[in-house]
Amino acid sequence: MIRTAKVAFTASRSTIDALFALNRFSAEVWNTCLAEAKVYHQQTGQWIGKTELQKRLKRRFPMHSQSIQAVCHKYLWARDSAHQARKEGHTNVRYPYKQNKYFNTKWAADGFTIHPNGRISLSRGIWEGKRQAPNPPGSHICAIDPGEIHTLAAVATTGDSLIVTGRKIRSIHRLRNKKLAELQRKMSKCQKYSRQWKRYNRAKQYLLSKSKRKKKRSRCHNQRMSQWQFGKVKKYLTYKLKAEGIMLHKRKERYTSQTCPVCGAKKNVRGRMYRCSCGYTQHRDIHGAANLLSKVLYENRIQSLPFEIQKPTYLRIA
Repeated sequence: MIRTAKVAFTASRSTIDALFALNRFSAEVWNTCLAEAKVYHQQTGQWIGKTELQKRLKRRFPMHSQSIQAVCHKYLWARDSAHQARKEGHTNVRYPYKQNKYFNTKWAADGFTIHPNGRISLSRGIWEGKRQAPNPPGSHICAIDPGEIHTLAAVATTGDSLIVTGRKIRSIHRLRNKKLAELQRKMSKCQKYSRQWKRYNRAKQYLLSKSKRKKKRSRCHNQRMSQWQFGKVKKYLTYKLKAEGIMLHKRKERYTSQTCPVCGAKKNVRGRMYRCSCGYTQHRDIHGAANLLSKVLYENRIQSLPFEIQKPTYLRIA
């Protein structure tokens, strides 16, 4: 017999929010167990075992390893219990299939510390080679893919997706380029270094002073890249995220816009929607951000995410 006791505790609002965030992250571990078990069965025709499942979950979530294993063991127990019940004739019993938004997080003996003053610290384990501070305010990951037409496309592990369109900024840059071309035409009709030519040249230099120097490329490519403003977007994004205590890490986006996460086929995309012959369809920019998130979660592999991506929210840069 194991004797247990329930005790009351008090916590700040931020700590309570952090605990609920951990429950959402534990739900992602559960959903990943469902996805990995399905993939393993499709590949081998057998059920996945505890060792293999724990191996596939290792270092994929910023949580204590024993907390992740607890979710893994819960899934295996539910699967084996359902199998035993069906063997006994209970055909209405289903194997674990339902994805969760919340899942109670568990800490084993090595996952928490009780201090002499009664305070409890819950460990988050080691993530990316560093031990995390106990009870962080958030635990979700968001992948952000910068683009030319849409300045940013983002997909989070909550299933939310966001598109920030910069069409207005692009129109301003096009107007600037149009004025530069108009000044150049007027200057070509004037005598060089004349009074009127110098006036046009001063106006031209004023417009050019608002843009950084670009390397020599084709005229069309130069115009597109000058309108992108990727450096400024990254600078602003880093500044805003740092103010909220969110870390920004750069990742290689190779093949993220071309690869289908369902069948793995690669294709060049035309238009604003990515469509694969296997039936997969997604907005082109959200597709790239989702594949980037997959590479972060699955050790540089592109595969289906263990949650449904919601319809994107559109924001416009004023």
